[in-house]
Amino acid sequence: MDSRTNTGELSEAEIAARVEAILSKLSLAEKVGQLTQIGGLAFLPGPKPEEIIRQGGAGSVLWVNDTKTFNALQKIAVEESPSRIPLLFGLDVIHGYRTIFPVPLAMAASWDPSVVERAQAVAAKEARAAGIHWTFGPMVDIARDARWGRIVEGAGEDPYLGAAIAAAQVRGFQGPYIGAPDHVVACAKHFAGYGAADGGRDYDPVYLPETLLRNVYLPPFKAAVDAGVGTFMSAYMDLNDVPASGNRFLLRQVLREEWGFKGFVVSDAFAVGSLVTQGFARDGRDAAFRALSAGVNMDMASNTYLQHLAGLVEDGTLTVEDIDEAVRPILAIKVRMGLFEHPYTDESKLEQVVALPEHRAEARRAAQRSMVLLRNEGGLLPLSKSLKHVAVIGPLADSQEATEGSWMVFGHTPNAVTVLEGIRAKLPEARVDYAPGPEIRRDIPSWFEANMDPTAKKAPQSPEAAEAAFQTAVATARDAEVVVMVLGETADMAGEAASRASLDLPGRQEELLQAVVALGKPVVLVLLNGRPLSINWAAENVPAILEAWEPGSEGGHAVADVLFGDVNPGGKLPVTFPRKGSHEPLYYARNLTHSPEGHPMYNPRYWDGLPTPLYPFGFGLSYTTFAITNLQVSAPQVKIGDAVTVTADVTNTGAVEGDEVVQLYIHQKAGSDSRPMRELKGFERVTLKPGETRTVTFTLGPAELGHWSTNAGKWVQDAATFDIWVGADSRATLHAELTVVC
Repeated sequence: MDSRTNTGELSEAEIAARVEAILSKLSLAEKVGQLTQIGGLAFLPGPKPEEIIRQGGAGSVLWVNDTKTFNALQKIAVEESPSRIPLLFGLDVIHGYRTIFPVPLAMAASWDPSVVERAQAVAAKEARAAGIHWTFGPMVDIARDARWGRIVEGAGEDPYLGAAIAAAQVRGFQGPYIGAPDHVVACAKHFAGYGAADGGRDYDPVYLPETLLRNVYLPPFKAAVDAGVGTFMSAYMDLNDVPASGNRFLLRQVLREEWGFKGFVVSDAFAVGSLVTQGFARDGRDAAFRALSAGVNMDMASNTYLQHLAGLVEDGTLTVEDIDEAVRPILAIKVRMGLFEHPYTDESKLEQVVALPEHRAEARRAAQRSMVLLRNEGGLLPLSKSLKHVAVIGPLADSQEATEGSWMVFGHTPNAVTVLEGIRAKLPEARVDYAPGPEIRRDIPSWFEANMDPTAKKAPQSPEAAEAAFQTAVATARDAEVVVMVLGETADMAGEAASRASLDLPGRQEELLQAVVALGKPVVLVLLNGRPLSINWAAENVPAILEAWEPGSEGGHAVADVLFGDVNPGGKLPVTFPRKGSHEPLYYARNLTHSPEGHPMYNPRYWDGLPTPLYPFGFGLSYTTFAITNLQVSAPQVKIGDAVTVTADVTNTGAVEGDEVVQLYIHQKAGSDSRPMRELKGFERVTLKPGETRTVTFTLGPAELGHWSTNAGKWVQDAATFDIWVGADSRATLHAELTVVC
């Protein structure tokens, strides 16, 4: 009997009782099946998914995205398999299912967790209507090296902002509780440190001292736990010479013992089997033992558990209780999700849900709030709607794939409004000409391209065709009143297996930009990209630059809304923009050195170019101006363990309504350890009418003022003096001090 509370949430006692009742009836083979996630792709070797499920060898299926197939596989599980336990269908739903939202890095640029929560709630509603129960998101890896391709999936470089965005994504995906109607189970990934791969090279080893791990890379994961996330995904790479999917310190000590996580851990794809490839496990049997012992509940797609766990129990290497411990949280998720009562999906529901107009409206709003105005010399933006002739130039201007971005749902068909389409819709009476210029593509193709979409392969553009396209683009721009250049990266240039050595504009894009600017026309640069780019020439020579990221299904409309002033941009950078890719990792929260900037012995670190950011963390302009004043700390001195409030006034000093993100940074001047020169510890995005003033309030307590100490080997809060800055980006100058005493 399903005895739920008034909110619809099952009680913990009911869940535990049902899990034990189910577990008591399962054979060892059936239990091992629950620990196995199988891939539904036709190209994978081995038995067909239907046969594995029929024999009871699967608890979950991924890489399938078809409601009829979900129901067909579920029917085999609940009517033909020995256990009769329903399957959990999982899929990467990262920034939308059918309605695509801005990529996660872009949504972090909104500095508005409510935008993120609403976006993922829409994604969850559509995914659940399709028959998906579980998303492999949010990705909450901190990334301080923009060369790393998967920076596009996270919230950037800062743990405080990252934690806020992580919690918002969990709330959006899962709703008020696991099993809430129209929601899915979330999965915090990749645990942990994946974003710090050597050289920004995807999959390469990670070396992080415990201090850096706990102060920077773990806080977003802890925020996900505190928000009630149902599952975790272990990472691929070695962390300090121990693969994350065999890392007992991460998966047991930190995640379960310290944080009290009650859900289950799934490996990344093939990661259990890969323990052999990585030189950690001797063979598949050893890999299964090490992964399960470390705390991986479910093996994603390698079938290593399916092949070896039963034998490990039979020979006494593992016990039945070891297996039961791993199975319980998986069964608990299935109980919470109501799969035993409702295993099938209404096949007529999806098209009704994805047709809801409010979903596209929410995607447009999210894109609007994610855009960052980087430059606007002479007030070129917003453009006039009375323009008669506009040229839209660039290889991404009419690309649905680049607009929706990387990490699409498996099997998704692009349906974005492109920037060209958005501008034409905004100016129905004007002449809007378009020329793509030379194509851009990766130097080394993605293996995803080869495996997932063989039809996407096409011969590269010949040098002659590229030159003709270049000259056509310049000629198209020559007669226009205003030129909008849409440049950046294609969708496959960011994401998994998409790291870069350079952060320059790919191909001949900068050359084309220079040629168009040389025409003497007003030029606006719109960037579509999944990471910071080194746009040094543009930052000095192009009067207006809008960072639109990969803005999703309604991206073209949102770009036009901003360009023509229907929306005042208010986003801020969640990651530092470097001048060169070789300067990475470059982030604002660095420690002071013995020769800091301003010191008589200071040198710029590199003799061949300044390593200062092109655009700093937290930066973003507006069509209006703001003043942040009257910084007040509620008390000049506070005892360890107590809190103070910090207030500041923000005033719209311009002529139009706009948004400002007020940011609070601290620096501990001395103590147990050296601390970063600045750390974000509070932010709030506010909307103000011209002349309006609002007081923003922040709290600084033990959570904000404490840190993991290398010297102490634990969390500490020092008696120390702190700098406090409040402002519009990480260079804030409005300053106060706070002293913490014993």
